[in-house]
Amino acid sequence: QVQLVESGGGLVQTGGSLRLSCAASGGTFSRSIMGWFRQAPGKEREFVGSISWSGSSTKYADSVKGRFTISRDNARNTVYLQINSLKPEDTAVYYCTGTRSYTGVLPTTTGMYEYWGQGTQVTVSS
Repeated sequence: QVQLVESGGGLVQTGGSLRLSCAASGGTFSRSIMGWFRQAPGKEREFVGSISWSGSSTKYADSVKGRFTISRDNARNTVYLQINSLKPEDTAVYYCTGTRSYTGVLPTTTGMYEYWGQGTQVTVSS
């Protein structure tokens, strides 16, 4: 079973940037599809983006396209989420997630992922 630990969250001003990291251990990270979700207070957990095993393919929610970038370093068992041009509506707990299953389409729903991190808080002040 893969364990995931996120880091890099914090308090930033509107327009600022953050780089979230997710370190994996205990499994075959390089063969896992990885993703990021977020959950704001009172809202459901929503898809942010996902990345293929090799990193050659990515998918993003429309709300973050052009501002968020997912990348991975399989040698370091780490996936990253670069967040630019932050907005107050980006405030949420950000979760890293992964799965060994691949249907040919990068998954965008919580039920398609097997393991989750504990989350890291991102707060954007206006």
